Amino acid sequence: MKLVTLLPADQYVVVNKTILTEIDRKNLIHLYEPIIGFSAVSLYLSLWSDLDRLEIMSRDFTHHHLMSILKCSLDVIKQAREALEGVGLIKTYYKEGDINSYVYELYSPLSAAEFFNNPILNIVLYNNVGEEEYNFLKKMYRKVNIDLKDYEEITKILNETFESTSVPLVEVKSKETLPLNILSDIDFDLILSSIPKGILNEKAMNKKMRELIVNLAFIYDLDTLKMIELIRASLNERGGIDREVLRKNARKHYQFKCGNLPTLIYRVQPEYLKTPIGDNSKKGRIIGVFENTSPYDFLKSKYHGVNPPSTDLKLLETLLIDLELNPAVVNVLIDYVLKKNNNKLNHRYVETIAGQWKRSGIKTAKEAMDIAEKEHKKMQKTTDKKKVKNVTESPVPIWFDKKLEKDEISEEEAKELEELLRI
Repeated sequence: MKLVTLLPADQYVVVNKTILTEIDRKNLIHLYEPIIGFSAVSLYLSLWSDLDRLEIMSRDFTHHHLMSILKCSLDVIKQAREALEGVGLIKTYYKEGDINSYVYELYSPLSAAEFFNNPILNIVLYNNVGEEEYNFLKKMYRKVNIDLKDYEEITKILNETFESTSVPLVEVKSKETLPLNILSDIDFDLILSSIPKGILNEKAMNKKMRELIVNLAFIYDLDTLKMIELIRASLNERGGIDREVLRKNARKHYQFKCGNLPTLIYRVQPEYLKTPIGDNSKKGRIIGVFENTSPYDFLKSKYHGVNPPSTDLKLLETLLIDLELNPAVVNVLIDYVLKKNNNKLNHRYVETIAGQWKRSGIKTAKEAMDIAEKEHKKMQKTTDKKKVKNVTESPVPIWFDKKLEKDEISEEEAKELEELLRI
């Protein structure tokens, strides 16, 4: 990338590419500031205030203007700008001339729901503020759930309220966010020069591998030298980098250094995706277990309080970080697979179902339970049509049972229900 020198006389103009609200201002301070620092947030707010009354575009300013209002040097302003670029809040364009010119495009912060569901930002926030402050922030953004079980919805739809008219379509500005860019100090040139060509195949360092290395370095706080060491230990006989071995080595290093893992397997379902409080039915209580238990604790309960093996913990990490499934959905998936497979956690089978649920947009425990039951019934119909003989119907989770609320559930079902609700 071209080296650009920033001078006080350099001009800039701010262009708003989104719709900014007071909620965005709140999210910037509470969620982004612990990560990017107060200087970056102050710069963003200053650029926002530079916009015209319609918040579309600013007039021309010099960077001396920013130095005056922020009371800081150009170096601090540049670092703050780069932090904003890294988390997807601004894009910067540069034009060289007698007086250099910049264009700063503003984009919206992620919503609280998107932020807490982001596998990178979520972890970084947790690591920066600590468990107590993190839980406080989650409570502050929690969704208010009201039990509407005894209410009837009478909301009218659009065509019941208004008559249809022909209106020309107008292109209007919408809320826009940028994909997350991770600021990384990883020196890929140093990595390539430190590992002989005969050992590392340069084609192995493709775009996806570089992204994985940057993500691992960010999550596990690794510098280039430590990453070189881990890559060397993760090479296969063809000179390629084994992605899973690299993940494992990064996790082991972090755990040895810090004593625990910065992973989502210890988090519970986000508040905004939980069901309304007040459903005391047996099925409602089961959903409550899925929503308020971390995948780690849920799986540990299946091992009767013994720590699950590292291979199973890695599976949880894959489901939560790689596939970005929510904790309650992972719990339902684990419960479903263990029941259907005689307490065997077949990783390929789990990942196959997880991929389907991800493509189907499953986000809540109830959605996961519904799709599991639906797919099971579909498979049963296929089996019945083929009239397959001597096929024993596989057991299903207790929450499949439509008679769950009645007293006539079997002794075995009652025991399973008791064990599940005890988690």
